[in-house]
Amino acid sequence: MTKTIYSIGFRIFSLYLMLYALPNAAQSLKPDAKKTIIVQKGFDVITIVPSLGRARHITVDSNGTIYVRMNEYNIDGKGIVVLKDTDGDGRADIINSFGDFTGTGIALYKNYLYASSDSVVYRFPLTATGIDASKLDTIVNGLPYNPQHGSKNIVIAPDGKLYVNIGAPSNACQEVDRTKGSKGMDPCPLLETYGGIWQFDANKLNQKQSDGIRYASGLRNCVAMDWDILTKHLYALPHGRDQLNTLYPEFYSNEQNAELPSEELFQITKGTSYGWPYCYFDHLQNKKLLSPEYGGDSKITGRCDTMPKPIIAFPGHWAPNDLLFYHGNMFPEKYKHGVFIAFHGSWNRAPLKQGGYFVAFVPMKDGKPTGTWEVFAEGFAGGKEITSPNDAKHRPMGLAEGPDGSLYISDSVAGTIYRIIYVNK
Repeated sequence: MTKTIYSIGFRIFSLYLMLYALPNAAQSLKPDAKKTIIVQKGFDVITIVPSLGRARHITVDSNGTIYVRMNEYNIDGKGIVVLKDTDGDGRADIINSFGDFTGTGIALYKNYLYASSDSVVYRFPLTATGIDASKLDTIVNGLPYNPQHGSKNIVIAPDGKLYVNIGAPSNACQEVDRTKGSKGMDPCPLLETYGGIWQFDANKLNQKQSDGIRYASGLRNCVAMDWDILTKHLYALPHGRDQLNTLYPEFYSNEQNAELPSEELFQITKGTSYGWPYCYFDHLQNKKLLSPEYGGDSKITGRCDTMPKPIIAFPGHWAPNDLLFYHGNMFPEKYKHGVFIAFHGSWNRAPLKQGGYFVAFVPMKDGKPTGTWEVFAEGFAGGKEITSPNDAKHRPMGLAEGPDGSLYISDSVAGTIYRIIYVNK
């Protein structure tokens, strides 16, 4: 009985923080004096912590505690970092870590923190004092792993459905991967276990891939996913294929390869295939085209006529690594229910300039774009134009919304964690 009363009291206190204390505290936050990240007018930036290492996705709880997934072990040899601001200046003054595995996925659901390695989804219980790292449950085990697109990012819907991205270890499902003249396998056998999103039960222990549902297929590698609480749909923005010009120079110039294939934002529907490896989207022609490995020539649509088109498309190779539906109250009305996208940055857009390395915003209503997208935050890569991803000082990786409506951004190079606030109210 005492435990139940304590739990109810803790939840009431958390709700108070979310509705009153935290929004009011945001008024006294002090943005960075030295501006390294450029944001839209009316917004400002707070560097929560300058360097954690190779940070990946992030999530924030109702008390404003930040959980950061690490792609490599931090200096304490752990895979999850916990950041807390106890003095109200917006910067982390308590940094703890736990977890003996690295990876990408991280999510909060009920009284648990979920985190994934490249083959397992785990969860830790949340207590009144924080994470109980000694109690580790295995939710899904034995997921297929290949170094190419091996990370398993996750999303949990309000009804407890767990969605896991299983990226395809291939460029275009050729008989010999990334080899000129090699034909595409038809049907592509990789789609049985890779190249899609699998659905599991977040409340059930010790599941295997065979216990889940192949929720959507034909998605090469969806590092960027989110669940929209308004439309009650999953959304994903997969990484497109590469090397159109080097594998098929008779059909694609270097300039065409720099722009294609488009990065496609989809509203995901259960049981649907979205085209990979047979099809890709060309935003310049506004068409879903047949891939050259399957008889395409940069113009033929073929079987791709029946494949879903994206709800919005972006130039190729920007590497979308996270997306977030914003439902907070801090930002102006135009941002309400819109989508933020973290573009990690390109590696093969030559001879054009490198692309990405910024956070974009798409205004949305009822799950559909209502206008053109815009660059919301940029300058992560550094002041000068870079010629290689290795030159980037920072690369946007993960996105999260705080209880006061702040936007949090993680960086995969130095592990800087940023907080974007609106100051012109």
